[in-house]
Amino acid sequence: MTIPHVPVLAGEAIELLDPQPGQTVVDCTFGAGGHARLLAGRIGASGTLIAIDRDPVAAERFAELEPQLAPAARFICASFVDGLAQLRDEGVLVDLVLMDLGMSSMQIDTWQRGFSYSYDAPLDMRMDPSLEQSAYTLVNEAEPRHLETIFRDLGEERYARPIARAIVRQRQRAPIASTIALVDVIARAVPAPARFAAGHPAKRVFQALRIAVNDELGQLDAALPLAWGLLRTGGRLAAISFHSLEDRRVKRFLAARAQGCICPPDLPICACGREPEAELVSRRAIAPTPGEVAANPRARSARLRVASKLREDQG
Repeated sequence: MTIPHVPVLAGEAIELLDPQPGQTVVDCTFGAGGHARLLAGRIGASGTLIAIDRDPVAAERFAELEPQLAPAARFICASFVDGLAQLRDEGVLVDLVLMDLGMSSMQIDTWQRGFSYSYDAPLDMRMDPSLEQSAYTLVNEAEPRHLETIFRDLGEERYARPIARAIVRQRQRAPIASTIALVDVIARAVPAPARFAAGHPAKRVFQALRIAVNDELGQLDAALPLAWGLLRTGGRLAAISFHSLEDRRVKRFLAARAQGCICPPDLPICACGREPEAELVSRRAIAPTPGEVAANPRARSARLRVASKLREDQG
């Protein structure tokens, strides 16, 4: 890594999760291990740390850090959906689950993997290199309407249509094989004022492609109920998101479980008998402090939500 790894919202996540000696903790997105090391320090030698990550580089990082982690630490090299499902099938119950969403600093700073628009690299963006579809195949083979939808829905890109059309015109001449080649196409497709406005003109398209290639939102939708199901009563789930598409999903999931009676408001007494199965540890998403953003600009868009499990799912 070219930049030292700094875990985002680490102090806030550890404070609200409140790990205790002897507990079992799942870090769903191990990455470079920043959060895992802090969790391991709190659960101590009697605790169990379970790390999950689909990136084989994270497995190598875990092997490096394993002597510093809990003696019972284990690593599952899988997407967090498959990893959590494996734990469910094993009958594992846990006290805490942390989900640090999006890509890791380790992935951004390994320029050869094509996640960043700041380096000239092969157009890839796969968190798991074994995935069949890369950003290259998506950019060079997807139908124009599909590209437009991806840019609009996953990147909230205002100029999704002209960018998609420009990509199709360019790939008819020659494949778009590198990150910088794609950046050039995007820059030419958007109006000049947008190119020089705040933020890089390729930021939203790169976000959209990364999310699509790795099915990040589908993974999140499937992983949240799995993670919640692993928790013991009194356990806590924390999720750190980096854009509104993720945060809205986490917010809705936790709010639904924190909701009590769902009877019509004009019903004189409750007939549903529904009681909350979750308590929101913080009513609002927690953002990084100005000091953390100054020290680590990548933390700027991070939002943390935490909930405690009150009882089992009522169905």
